[in-house]
Amino acid sequence: MTTTGEEHTAAGTGPWWWVRWRSAVLDAGLAGVSAAECGMEGIAFAHDAGLPVPVGVGFGLLAGLTLLLRRKWPIAVVLVSIAITPAQMGFLMGLVGLYTLAASELPRRIIGSLALMSFAGMLIVTYVRAHQAVVSGDVPMGSWFVPFISIATALGMNAPPVLLGLYVGARRRLMESLRERADSLERELQLLAERAEERAQWARNEERTRIAREMHDVVAHRVSLMVVHAAALQAVARKDPEKAVRNAALVGDMGRQALTELREMLGVLRTGDGSDSRAHPVPLAAVAAAAAAAASRVVEEAVDGPSLAELDELIGQSAAAGMVVDLSVEGDSPGSGYAGEVEQTAYRVVQEALTNVHKHAAGAKTHVRLAHRVSEIAMQVENECPPEPGAASSVHLPSGGNGLLGMKERVSALGGVFVSGPTDAGGFRVSAVIPAGGGG
Repeated sequence: MTTTGEEHTAAGTGPWWWVRWRSAVLDAGLAGVSAAECGMEGIAFAHDAGLPVPVGVGFGLLAGLTLLLRRKWPIAVVLVSIAITPAQMGFLMGLVGLYTLAASELPRRIIGSLALMSFAGMLIVTYVRAHQAVVSGDVPMGSWFVPFISIATALGMNAPPVLLGLYVGARRRLMESLRERADSLERELQLLAERAEERAQWARNEERTRIAREMHDVVAHRVSLMVVHAAALQAVARKDPEKAVRNAALVGDMGRQALTELREMLGVLRTGDGSDSRAHPVPLAAVAAAAAAAASRVVEEAVDGPSLAELDELIGQSAAAGMVVDLSVEGDSPGSGYAGEVEQTAYRVVQEALTNVHKHAAGAKTHVRLAHRVSEIAMQVENECPPEPGAASSVHLPSGGNGLLGMKERVSALGGVFVSGPTDAGGFRVSAVIPAGGGG
C-alpha cells in the first residue's frame, strides 16, 4: 500500500485501506463523479470506435471507478488515466491521480516518469485532435495553433496537480517530522523529570540520613552521660550530699547543652525563604537542584559544630562520669586550623567512641590519641578490657546500633578512612584518618 502521508500515522478506523471513514467517503464521491464523467464520454468513444453505446458507457464507468483505488495504488490510477487519454475520457481521474501520486512517499523518479508519460500522452492526443480540427476546417486557425494548444493543454492538465501534490506531500512530511521531534522532546523532558525526581529523592534521603546522624551524635552522648550521672546521683544522694549536688549540676548542664544544640538544629531546619510553593509551582526538572541546594544550605547554615578545641571538655565530662580517660596529642595543628567539617567530624568520632565505652565497657580505661600530620588528622579511641569482661553499664543504656555506621559515613564523606573492631587484649578500638582539606 502506498500512502499519501495524510493520515498514515493516525489510528486506522476506516474500512479496508482507508484510515478514516471520511477519507473513504471522499474517495467514493470522487470515484462516482469520475465514473459519471467517463460514462458520458464513453458515448462519444463508442460512436467513434463503432461500438455499441452500452459497451462504451460500461467501459467508461469501470475506468472511472478505478479512482477509488487512488490511496492504495496511485500508480495504477495514473496508468489507467494515461491509457484512456486517447479516448478523450478520464480528465478528473488524471488530475486527482497525478495529485495523489505527487503527494505520496514514492521515489521522485517514479513520480517524474509517470508525470512525463501523462504529459506526453496528453500532448500527443491534443496535437492529433487539434490538427484534425484545423485540417477539416472546424477550427479556423493557422498552423501555429496546433502546437500552442497542445503544449498549453498538456501543461494545464499535468503541471498544476503535480506541483500541488509535491507541495502538499512536502508539507505533510515536514509536519510529521516536527511531530516526531516534539514527541521525542516530550519523552526526553519526561525522562529528565523522572531523573530529577530520583535525584531529589536521593537528596532528601541523604539529608534525612545526615539529620538523623547529627541528632544521634548530639543526643546519644549527652543523654548517656546524663543517665550515668543520674545513676551516680541516686547512689550517693544520702551518703555524700555534696557529690550529689555536683552530679545534679552536671546533669543540668548537659541537659541544657543538649537542648541548645537540638534547638539550633531545628531552627536551621525551619529556616526558609518564605515562599509559597503552592502559589508558585516549579517544574519537576528544578526539584533536584532545589533539594540539593537545600541540603547544602542546611549543612552550611548548620550550627557551629564542635571543634577540636572542645575535646578537653568532652573528655572531662566522661571523666566526671567515672571513666578513666587518657588523652595524648601528637604534632601541632595547622595555624589556620582545619576545615569546619573536618574538626566537627573528628570531634564526633571521639564523642561517639566514648559514648560506646559508657554503654558497653563501663569502668574500662580509655586511651584517646590525636595526631596532627602534614595533610591529614588521625584519631584513635581504644578502651581496655572492662574490669568484668562482657559487662555493660549498670544503668542499661540503650543502643540503636547506628553509632559506628554513622562515624564511618561521616569519615567516608570527607574522603577519609574509618576502621573499628575488637583488640587482642579484649578491648575495642576505633580509628579514623581524615584529609586536612576534607576531601574537597
